[in-house]
Amino acid sequence: MKKLIPFLIIIAIVSCNNANNTTKKPMFPSSLVNNPHTINGADTAKLNSLATMDFSDTVYDFGTIHEGESVTHDFSFKNNGRSPLVISAAEGSCGCTVPQYPRVPINPGQGEMVKVIFNSKGKSGHQEKSVTISTNSRRGTHMLFIKGEVTESKK
Repeated sequence: MKKLIPFLIIIAIVSCNNANNTTKKPMFPSSLVNNPHTINGADTAKLNSLATMDFSDTVYDFGTIHEGESVTHDFSFKNNGRSPLVISAAEGSCGCTVPQYPRVPINPGQGEMVKVIFNSKGKSGHQEKSVTISTNSRRGTHMLFIKGEVTESKK
């Protein structure tokens, strides 16, 4: 009987977690998600109707900074596609690189920015960091890069 109690507790916890997951509302309407790829290949009509995320630049060289300083750069982009662009996630390659991105759909013809903040605390020498952006665009995933040199901190 004592062996059965932990098993029943685990089942109750899993059941509660599954019940909670069904009540969550999606962040964006499902109509914004459109996959043009099928088992028979790509549907070019659907592919051409998707959003785009066209950056003016994808690499930023911050030059030389002292250890402990932070650098911020705004990467501007435009949706040149035919449907709203949704950014579902943006992640830095490490904890020192933090992206900030729009949390609302970007309509066709509109532009926006992804702000990237690099904190050089505990870093030294040549640094190359990246940000991976997940979207509903034709391309799906986009990459941004920052690089530069970090020297000893000012005393």
